[in-house]
Amino acid sequence: MIFIAVKFTALPAERDNWLPALADFTAATRAEPGNLFFDWSRSVENPDEFVLLEAFADAEAGEAHVNSGHFRAAIETMSELVAEVPEIINVEAEGEGWSRMAEVTPRNR
Repeated sequence: MIFIAVKFTALPAERDNWLPALADFTAATRAEPGNLFFDWSRSVENPDEFVLLEAFADAEAGEAHVNSGHFRAAIETMSELVAEVPEIINVEAEGEGWSRMAEVTPRNR
């Protein structure tokens, strides 16, 4: 599995437009055959900061993603909306997606 985390800082004037401007990109990526997950979050401390967590089944799926038209279009859009160069973590991880956390389990009520 290819796991990617990207931290974006939007221009303050564009922060409320970030997710709507990337909605088509998000939907298209989630529909890719090798996409395992593609989820956005917003910082509770910095309203201009967004984190994207995404995973692809393998290197081929990741390559197909970055060579897609919707990826190229999103790069253009994001380049207009960011305040600085994004930070990224890109690693190959064992497994096929999320594992269960051992330390937390639901309590019966």
